[in-house]
Amino acid sequence: MRRKDKEITDPSHIEKILERAQVCRLAMVDGSRPYIVPLSFGHAGDCLYFHSALQGRKIDILRSNPEVCFEFDLVDALIENDKPCNWSVKYQSVIGFGRVEFLEDPDVKRDAFRIIMAHYSGQEFAFSDEQLRSVAMFKVRMAEISAKQSGF
Repeated sequence: MRRKDKEITDPSHIEKILERAQVCRLAMVDGSRPYIVPLSFGHAGDCLYFHSALQGRKIDILRSNPEVCFEFDLVDALIENDKPCNWSVKYQSVIGFGRVEFLEDPDVKRDAFRIIMAHYSGQEFAFSDEQLRSVAMFKVRMAEISAKQSGF
């Protein structure tokens, strides 16, 4: 990271960013073109969990190339200035890389769904086998991760 003064290295600080984030942007490579989508997510340990429709562009790309980059950010405030080049944003962000693994076992998918729902609601939910069959579930093990902040 070029600006070491903005780097976040404390794992508990990074964990707090992931807990507060509402959206994960997942980037993948479609042939020679980048493709990025905002997704709901859950996380536990070093894994991110996602659900999706069973078919579509994202699923096709991930099945052909499971290598991904992910990004989370928390924007706290716009910092205005009299000089236009001195405007800034108070933020924290996490960027990393990993590999998609599709989840097929119903019990594993059920656990992943619970992790996702707990992230947003803090509640426990039950999921039927039919619900689990109707969605694709996948995880990304966070193999490489960096975080930074500005304005703090």
